[in-house]
Amino acid sequence: MIGRRRSRIPIPPPEHANRARVNEKIRAVQIRLIDENGGQVGVMTVEEARSRAVTAGYDLVEVAADAKPPVCRIMDYGKYLFELQKKERQAKSNAHKTDTKEVRLRPGTGQGDLDIKVKHARAFLEEGHKVAILLQFRGRELSHRELGIEMIRRFAFALDDLGKIEQEPRLEGKRMHALIAPSSAPKKP
Repeated sequence: MIGRRRSRIPIPPPEHANRARVNEKIRAVQIRLIDENGGQVGVMTVEEARSRAVTAGYDLVEVAADAKPPVCRIMDYGKYLFELQKKERQAKSNAHKTDTKEVRLRPGTGQGDLDIKVKHARAFLEEGHKVAILLQFRGRELSHRELGIEMIRRFAFALDDLGKIEQEPRLEGKRMHALIAPSSAPKKP
């Protein structure tokens, strides 16, 4: 078959896909109307509601499309969009983003180096980040997986007061992964 190859990159939905229908885009025949002051007017045709919105100097906005009949409100649509964006920005700024910090080990890592890496992981957990432990095997070390599991368990035990193992040690190829999550909320400076 000859033709264009389909792109593997998904096409994002249009920006207006999740917005409410306004004025002429409302498809329902009959709607339940709420006036600009928030009072219920009742069930009426879309044309009547649209004419009421025009006389009031506002837009007719569909606020509950799934209701029977759909609920529309007379309001300033531009102000409504601005308020929605403001709420989204506020929610985004209040959300705490947790990053995953990585600590790399080897089965032959000495106790002194392990203590330093535990100290770094302790600082990450105090900030509220998750810590991914990555243990790299090379050559014959792969035949002694139990040594890697034991090292990860010692590492997690040293951080027992700040975090708990969220993901048990798991071998993927020549690497063993484990994840430690903070057990309490991060301290705010």
